[in-house]
Amino acid sequence: MPRQGQDNLGQPAEATTTFLRYKLELAYQPDGASSTRGTLKLVHESLDYYKKGEAHQHLLFKHVVKTWRDSLGFGKRTSPFISTDVEGGKRRIKLHQDRQDDKGGGRARLLLADSLPRTVLSDTNASESPTALLARLEMRSWRLLQLEPTALRKPDGFNAPNRLGVDGAHLAKSLYTQANADTIHEGTQIGANSNKVYSQITNRLSQLLDDVRTVRVDRDEKRELLTLEVAGRDGTFHPARSLSDGTLRFLALAVLELEHIPGVLCFEEPENGIHPQRITAILELLQDIAVDTTEKVSIDNPLRQVIINTHSPGVVSLVPTDSLVVADLQEGVDPVTKIRFQHTRFSALSGTWRTNSPSNFREVSLGKLLSYLNPAADEKSDLKSMPAKPRLVKEYVAEQIDLEFPE
Repeated sequence: MPRQGQDNLGQPAEATTTFLRYKLELAYQPDGASSTRGTLKLVHESLDYYKKGEAHQHLLFKHVVKTWRDSLGFGKRTSPFISTDVEGGKRRIKLHQDRQDDKGGGRARLLLADSLPRTVLSDTNASESPTALLARLEMRSWRLLQLEPTALRKPDGFNAPNRLGVDGAHLAKSLYTQANADTIHEGTQIGANSNKVYSQITNRLSQLLDDVRTVRVDRDEKRELLTLEVAGRDGTFHPARSLSDGTLRFLALAVLELEHIPGVLCFEEPENGIHPQRITAILELLQDIAVDTTEKVSIDNPLRQVIINTHSPGVVSLVPTDSLVVADLQEGVDPVTKIRFQHTRFSALSGTWRTNSPSNFREVSLGKLLSYLNPAADEKSDLKSMPAKPRLVKEYVAEQIDLEFPE
């Protein structure tokens, strides 16, 4: 998570360390026979840290230690930030002080879990618990993108928000802000030349559409409106309202790449509205939005993770093997009530970092993967171990059996 931030009152906060683990356990508690609704009960809450020497045990994906990992901001700490214990048969949540001034850490704040209406993390502030506060702000910054064509097509007023909304609103204002910003951060000039920013967006869009010459934001002083426009090879500018859904979704992601805002981005079915031959372009864009683990974390390389879901075999076949997680429904039985229920099980390809992790990630069988990518193919034997070199899923499957995928 980022090292610095501020609380709801604008008070600055600086974390002691930035590599944390938050655990929350809830239980369902019925209210009794007279009520059809129960309540959720807080059973366990903890916010702990990882030492720098432990990083290699948890950051199992490929990265460069001296540039990326060493720039994450590990700090010194001897106790957790939030912990749970039981005393006298009562479960207590402890909020350990995290002050970084001459007065020391102070005493832990004790709270009875049974009487808490919400988590302890939700009530942290910059003065007493800056690290816990920043952990909360980090989780609050995670976004689920649900880009709506109607929102993407709307022009923006001059006073509209500068950031792209989760539904795609304020696309024009967000791009305009990036193109006209002249902020200097750590010696790096961001967006001082609007032509440079518009050229970046144009070059990115040209990977999706061949007939693209210019992308710009038109500023209408009379109506105080900003309108996103795209010009084809003939030089005619077309406003956002006349662009296709797929083009607008692609443009929104390209603008997100320029925003340099850290956090987690979740995106459903990125292939919607995209020609099958252009799926590679949008997957490359999504990978470029995510943090580059070979470079130092900075304003140009923010800590950013992208999670997508898809039902498209075409998308699955093109993602890197280390990035693939397969989710399927499994039936289970409650050991006490004997009630049957369904739950989601996650699995990964053999030889990837997830299956080599201490969490014992399940391995997806080659037969199941093949039947998904190519339903007409015969199922073969289980997966063999993969070489360490990353490859695409379609290359991996083709190596295991004699199968050709369309280009």
